[in-house]
Amino acid sequence: MKLANKIAIITGAAGGMGQAAAILFAREGAKVALVDLTESAVAPTVDEITKQGGKAIAIGADITRTDDVKRIAERTVAELGLPNVLFNNAGVDTEGKRPLIDISEEAFDRTVEVNLKGPWLMMKYVVPHMIEAGGGSIINTASIGAFIAVSTAGYCAAKAGVVAMTRVAAVELGRYKIRVNALCPGATRTPMAAQQRAEMAARGMSTSSRSIDRMLVLGRMGEPEDMAKMALFLASDDSSYATGAPFIIDGGWMSFGGVETRS
Repeated sequence: MKLANKIAIITGAAGGMGQAAAILFAREGAKVALVDLTESAVAPTVDEITKQGGKAIAIGADITRTDDVKRIAERTVAELGLPNVLFNNAGVDTEGKRPLIDISEEAFDRTVEVNLKGPWLMMKYVVPHMIEAGGGSIINTASIGAFIAVSTAGYCAAKAGVVAMTRVAAVELGRYKIRVNALCPGATRTPMAAQQRAEMAARGMSTSSRSIDRMLVLGRMGEPEDMAKMALFLASDDSSYATGAPFIIDGGWMSFGGVETRS
């Protein structure tokens, strides 16, 4: 098993990539702390992991609040042990695919707060425990929006910030045997993506999956399990020489250029 005897914290674990990673990490031997806004949101996944013979705990917390983040770290150490893996996966896009001049200040602030401040706070309070554990791996979920304009202003800016912060963290934490990398998904079939399509449809915007598929070299959207497998690679010793890097998993979107004229 790739994560035998490892302790992992996963944020945004109630669905999508976080849920898929939680189940996969547990199957690979990790004890997992599943974090989302409420414990009830992650309870079904905890139950599934437990039924499969794994060990998991549910933590309800807002990763933008210092007290909540401290509690995540403290509960993980108390109930599972010192963490070796931190998967900063929680994210939002509250801007509703609106042009920057139409985005409310509140929506912009929340998008940046969750996507950029949240991972910073998690690293700030979890890293000391990882140092005590003797090292480990941090995976920060960014996006291809860090490199190309596929989403809104605040979302793309925050995800670009995640990539930059990942590099800084890698440089600072390498001496402690902590690797830090950024997972950069492309179009992925997640609850957040479904919510975005619903908001776009409500405003009369095109949400055709065929249109998205035409922008992907592999001809399909990514699945949460695709991203979970890459997160597992980055969490495990298989990626022992990888740090400070963005790992783009986008079905070829960026290579192709996202132009809808492919025949």
